[in-house]
Amino acid sequence: MKKYKDIVGDGGSNVVAQVGEQQARLKRRLDAVRFVVAVVSGKGGVGKSTVTANLAASWASKGWRVGVLDADLNGPSMAKMLGVRGRPLAVAGDAVDPPRSATGIPVMSMDLLLSSDDEPLHWRAPTQQEAHTWRGTMEAQALREFLADTAWGELDALVIDLPPGTDRLATVVSLVPVLAGVVIVTIPSDVSQLVVRKSITVAREEKVSILGLVENMAGLFPGPDAATLAAEAGIPFLGAVPFDRGLSLASDRGDPFVVTEAAAPAARALTVIAEKIRDGLERRPRC
Repeated sequence: MKKYKDIVGDGGSNVVAQVGEQQARLKRRLDAVRFVVAVVSGKGGVGKSTVTANLAASWASKGWRVGVLDADLNGPSMAKMLGVRGRPLAVAGDAVDPPRSATGIPVMSMDLLLSSDDEPLHWRAPTQQEAHTWRGTMEAQALREFLADTAWGELDALVIDLPPGTDRLATVVSLVPVLAGVVIVTIPSDVSQLVVRKSITVAREEKVSILGLVENMAGLFPGPDAATLAAEAGIPFLGAVPFDRGLSLASDRGDPFVVTEAAAPAARALTVIAEKIRDGLERRPRC
């Protein structure tokens, strides 16, 4: 029986070359993107994906070329929120041509690869124990493939919607060294702010620029002020989005709320937040 020390190079598997080719494709895709922005919270249930979809739609409606990557592999929602769920993926050459929303946003999501509404994502492995052991590695590889093998084209911004969990940002940073910054989303809740503080710490540990803090669902219930949290953390407060049931309904329909209901207070707040982020990005050199 051979041992690892007996194997020369990659043992003829060509893994090294394949990884190198994939990294080259990833770099080529991201070289055509001006800014890569991650939307994070750490806490689930704060409407982070809704904020992501509407930031992207707002930028696209103002002339920016925007793409969205749904990094939540186990609970993907961006295809639904951006109105592309069920659309086929076309393969052209070495890339997948993603479906585009009504405002022209290319979207890549695990949801587009699942065959039915009730099908969860299963990581294939000889045993379930091995699947759990390698889950983080497999998730990182799946995101790497989405980034490298999607025909994003030339973009002003690629927005990555991260799943809950304060550890997920570190995975994205390892894949996207050109990350322009993160937008952090919270709600008026002690529990949410507790987790968000950890996300702020992780961003600083990863040396990622924090573009600002957004308070979603403002006014839905009494709770701590997000502006105070931002001031205490020394990060920009981008604004508060008032709770609006119509925003949730628009997400369910796949409508760009900031476009179709532009006069609504929540839409106006999201538009102002999007403008603040865009103006801040435009003032900095390309990452």
